[in-house]
Amino acid sequence: MADNDGRVEKAGARLWRRAGLALVIACVIAAGAKLCFFTVDTGEAALVTEFGKPVQVLTSAGLRFKLPYQSVRSFDSRLFVYTPAASEFLTVEKTPVVAAGTILWRIADPEKYFQTVFDRGGAESRLGDILFAELGAAIGRNPLSAFYSLQPDTFKAEAILAEVGRKCRDIALRDFGIAVSGVLLRSFDFPKQNRPPLYSRMKSERGRLSMKFRSEGEEEGLKVRAAADQEKSRILAEALKSAQQTRGEGEGRAARIYAGSLARGPDFYTFVRTMQASRNLVPKGTTLMLPADSELFGLLQDSSHYDRDGNRRTGAARNNQRAGTWPAR
Repeated sequence: MADNDGRVEKAGARLWRRAGLALVIACVIAAGAKLCFFTVDTGEAALVTEFGKPVQVLTSAGLRFKLPYQSVRSFDSRLFVYTPAASEFLTVEKTPVVAAGTILWRIADPEKYFQTVFDRGGAESRLGDILFAELGAAIGRNPLSAFYSLQPDTFKAEAILAEVGRKCRDIALRDFGIAVSGVLLRSFDFPKQNRPPLYSRMKSERGRLSMKFRSEGEEEGLKVRAAADQEKSRILAEALKSAQQTRGEGEGRAARIYAGSLARGPDFYTFVRTMQASRNLVPKGTTLMLPADSELFGLLQDSSHYDRDGNRRTGAARNNQRAGTWPAR
């Protein structure tokens, strides 16, 4: 019985030793896996170093392997926006201005980036120095009108900024492993103490330009009005010509109608023309002394003074009419 108990105790001890050994081995394996395997996330770049010396650069996401004594440094490879403070510069005519830019950048070479700037703070410090030098040099080579102008051939801010961006991109990539995606001009103004006189000069310049444009507009307005008046005169002349032509044709036609109508009663026509002439010759309120046998009295006293054809009747004809008879035709 005692022998059986001893064997059971020995078997249990061996089992515990095996379990402890397996646990130790699992811990060693886990520790080794943690020291030898690492992951690279999307939007990151990893740099494997061996006693501070870069030995491997990893830019794609996934599970990676390294030796236990090696270290891993991760960098964010996404796009960064850096907005340095505004600085004062002088243009080519020694006009003081305050300009500020914005830099869009990302890590292009993690190894060189790690060796030169080490982190984001160092990178932005170097980029600020580069932008300050290149932007100041570009402003110092150009007049103020290249940045403030209403003339398209004088305004060159976009071309100047593109040149500044190209130089910043070349320097940053060559010296620090940084890819500059763009350089923007965030602000461009005058120092506060210099703004009133500069604004006065700009106002006078704009006043001169406005007077020039106003005079040119008035000149063009005079030309347009003169052309309109000329066209108006031509249209009125043509209309008057057409009206006179139409009026002449109408008067000729009316004269023919009058002549045809009055040809049937020449004596009546003579009387009408006489009355019209008397009306035109004798002023209003004039008293006329006419003989009793005048044409006017004959018409007033006898309505049959003219026959139906407008001819003046003789005394016999009128007597026949009173008697109810008409002369034979």
